[in-house]
Amino acid sequence: MRGYSYKTEKSYLGWIRQFIYFNNKQHPQNLGTEEVKSFLTFLAVDRHVAVNTQKSALNALVFMYDKVLKQPLGEIGFTLATKQRSLPLVLSELEVQTVLKQLKDGNKLAVALMYGSGLRVSECLNLRLHDIDFDQNALRIINSKENKDRVTLLSPRLFGAVRQLIEQAIVVQKNDNLLGIGSSMPPALGRKYPNAFRSPGWAFLFPSTTTCLHPISKIECRHHLHPSVIRKALKLAVSQAGI
Repeated sequence: MRGYSYKTEKSYLGWIRQFIYFNNKQHPQNLGTEEVKSFLTFLAVDRHVAVNTQKSALNALVFMYDKVLKQPLGEIGFTLATKQRSLPLVLSELEVQTVLKQLKDGNKLAVALMYGSGLRVSECLNLRLHDIDFDQNALRIINSKENKDRVTLLSPRLFGAVRQLIEQAIVVQKNDNLLGIGSSMPPALGRKYPNAFRSPGWAFLFPSTTTCLHPISKIECRHHLHPSVIRKALKLAVSQAGI
């Protein structure tokens, strides 16, 4: 109802489930500030989670108690996680080229876009055809982290590969349309524009190989590739590159 992303919903539900199991499956309405404090301290002291991980758990529990159960927690004095984020290991340009040579087809283009345009894997896979602007060498990133939109660069060196993938995506879209299905749509937008799923512009640049039921609307549709597909291909490429 509040328009949170599906990924956020899953994260919140996951933390709430862990909280319930931590308290021997008691209902959260019978628990309160002390139990939340104990759980957050457990994450820091016993699980040694990073600060941001602990914050995610806190946000989930505060949301549940404040917005759902109407039992605001108030001040919570808990042990802060001390494990900070590590400095990233940055690949050299030569190492990136070596990794890209191990990849093929759509996987190669996805990783090249992530590297060249500075995209998260979710942002790359969420690209739809109308987000690509060849005239301005740009990509539109919609509803990214914290529901922010932005425009980033599209390397002219990738134009050919992107155009080829667009043609393939349109073929997939047309075949799906013959069966009365199409790309997955945000539920509200799908209701406002019921035939938008037939538009090539709404097709994903990286469509999934199979159809599925939308988790909210339960309508059969085709979503984008699962992030694990790219992660597994990249992991294998790094291994083959000897890095």
